[in-house]
Amino acid sequence: MQAKKRYLLVSVGAGLLFLVYLWGLQIGEFQQQQYQYRQFPQYPQYPQYPQYHQQEYQYYHQSQDVYQPQPLPQRSPSRPPRHWPESTELLEPYLEGGDPQLHHQHTSPRERRAIRDNIYKNKRCRMETCFDFARCQSGFRVYIYPPQRGDEVSDTYQKILSSIKESRFYTTDPSRACLFILAVDTLDRDQLSAQYVQNVRSRIQSLPTWSDGRNHLIFNLYSGTWPDYTEDLGFEVGQAMLARASADVVNFRPNFDISIPLFSKEHAVKGGGTGYLTLSDALPSRKYLLVFKGKRYLTGIGSETRNALYHIHNGEDIILLTTCKHGKDWEKHKDSRCDRDNEEYSKFDYQELLHNSSFCLVPRGRRLGSFRFLEALQAACIPVILSNGWELPFSEVIDWKKAAIIGDERLLLQVPSITRSVGRDRILALRQQTQFLWDAYFSSVAKIVLTTLEIIQDRVDSHVSRNQLLWNSLPGGLYALPQYSTDPALFPFYYGILGKSPSQQFTAVIHTVTPLQSQISPVVKLIIAVAKSKLCAQIVVLWNCDKPLPPRNKWPSTSVPLAVIEGQTKVTAAGFCIHYVLKDTLLLRSEDIYLPFYKTVEFAFIVWQSFPERIVGYPARSHYWDSSRSRWGYTSKWTNDYSMVLTGAAFYHRYYHYLFTHYVPANLLTMVDRMANCEDILMNFLVSAVTKQPPIKVTQKKQYKETMMSQGSKVSRWADPDHFAQRQTCMNAFSHWLGFMPLVHSQMRLDPVLFRDQVSILRKKYRDIERL
Repeated sequence: MQAKKRYLLVSVGAGLLFLVYLWGLQIGEFQQQQYQYRQFPQYPQYPQYPQYHQQEYQYYHQSQDVYQPQPLPQRSPSRPPRHWPESTELLEPYLEGGDPQLHHQHTSPRERRAIRDNIYKNKRCRMETCFDFARCQSGFRVYIYPPQRGDEVSDTYQKILSSIKESRFYTTDPSRACLFILAVDTLDRDQLSAQYVQNVRSRIQSLPTWSDGRNHLIFNLYSGTWPDYTEDLGFEVGQAMLARASADVVNFRPNFDISIPLFSKEHAVKGGGTGYLTLSDALPSRKYLLVFKGKRYLTGIGSETRNALYHIHNGEDIILLTTCKHGKDWEKHKDSRCDRDNEEYSKFDYQELLHNSSFCLVPRGRRLGSFRFLEALQAACIPVILSNGWELPFSEVIDWKKAAIIGDERLLLQVPSITRSVGRDRILALRQQTQFLWDAYFSSVAKIVLTTLEIIQDRVDSHVSRNQLLWNSLPGGLYALPQYSTDPALFPFYYGILGKSPSQQFTAVIHTVTPLQSQISPVVKLIIAVAKSKLCAQIVVLWNCDKPLPPRNKWPSTSVPLAVIEGQTKVTAAGFCIHYVLKDTLLLRSEDIYLPFYKTVEFAFIVWQSFPERIVGYPARSHYWDSSRSRWGYTSKWTNDYSMVLTGAAFYHRYYHYLFTHYVPANLLTMVDRMANCEDILMNFLVSAVTKQPPIKVTQKKQYKETMMSQGSKVSRWADPDHFAQRQTCMNAFSHWLGFMPLVHSQMRLDPVLFRDQVSILRKKYRDIERL
């Protein structure tokens, strides 16, 4: 009996081992198979194209935001077909690891490895291993090598270099530099291009601080050449970081290289075009669902997806147009569909399609990146990306799930159903995010370059780097400086998102340029008036007078803390030491403008609490375009229209003080110091550039008191004929710095409830304002 049991156990064990052996052979064979596109027989009337068989794909909806379909593997055509089980649960681990490299179809794996190893001999580089942090101890500074004799730089690369030179990171001293930029143009490394620069290897090897590329950044838009378009640059990058377009996820070095978008030579250096989503166009539905218009490659890399677009083109709400009419010899190689495609291609205007569609297809071209990507973002057309293996631009910091649909080239037939399944609310949210990303990071070459540098600075100063909220929410990472704080709750524009209430008290900053002669001096009257408010937590006097600072007993006694700071320049009014301020809210007051009743101050503060990201104040000014002189003009005329609020009497968040001091270039601050007449305009420019909104004007007496005395003079600067000329000069200098005019006109004035109403004065909370 025992022998029979042992015999049965041995038999069962042997059978199980045999089954495991067969299963292992089957899985091993399965792992060795390549994902291939099976092709139809080449009939004369039908061009060769990939076969998309709907039953051979399984779609996995991983999350609400991302559509990431995964294909089932293809069977080898050399073996007889097998009947696989209907359940695919056992195949899921293999489906998740599908080969993303469909675009390498003309080189063998050995050739691809050889090319990759040649380009990336330091492919394991990370910031910790290939970057010298010791160079950055004095701050994040960027140095550009001087051009060598015979260097020819393209217009696009010149835009990149000029953007760096005009940034706050630029230095002319290589010993203070943390990062180095080549003067050699490396943007176009296609050997067939006229922009290709020869002998790059010998030029960079001769640089005195090259050090195998350590602490260097190389910009590149085009790499490789026909027919395979590999990522070969023609020289060894060593330990240098690459900021490149069409980055391949296989060769991309995470948290070291940076993926940038492919942009055209016409891309604006500063400012750039605005997005097309307006308030009047807020409805999520558009005429078309999905559109594309572009070249079709008959053969070679990048031809598979574009050649198959006609399968889902229906001529109604899905308009996918291609043309093979490009290149010198297109007629020699055209297929049977070319004439029909070219005829339909000419019937539709590309801009009309772009601006009237909810989704825009962004298939890969010869390289992974495409101009269609930025065009779709600007047009508020949600990109549907079909480019397997593409490391999306700035993917290290940008959450593309909130602005794009990331598809799979192998599942083209599923694109219509995917786009139709997106709800109207989701479409509107995606379109709004495209507009934010376009304006914040992609609308100009300067923003692309600055975003690249800011990402590297965050890596260098990782303890004060931005989080995902700062990068992916208004106003964006370029205006949210982490050196001020890494806590989003301390920035005024995130109060609403985080559910935080604004400060309940304010700090009054009073700037004075006249001596303290008596208790009736303007600065004394201001201190006494502001100190009466229960909402005032502190008063800071910025003493900027030629006379010595008066002793403490000469200042009025107040119920709130009073601090006096000696300043040297006018800009000190906006850039004094921030640790003196107790509250987030600032009331910047000046002798120039005097409002006698503290209730007017309290009302303005209550208004600011509803608009904590904006300037709230009293006297307003406006700007206009002077067509006769082709420049911006400045006016102080009392009208129903304004775009600026004088900061001589205004509330705003103290973060704008920090931004004023650390974001504005040094040459502009020097100009403001020299003129002592433009710091309020610059603050309005800065806040409007951040918020894209106008300031808020509150109730104020029309004939307010304006002294605006110059030091040692009894004449008001308002009567100086050069006063307005200087302010106009400042406005044009500031708009040139930004590349656009950020000021926004408004006709809104906020008054207290029952203001000027014919009711009893006792019913009015701010009754003193009635006397203004």
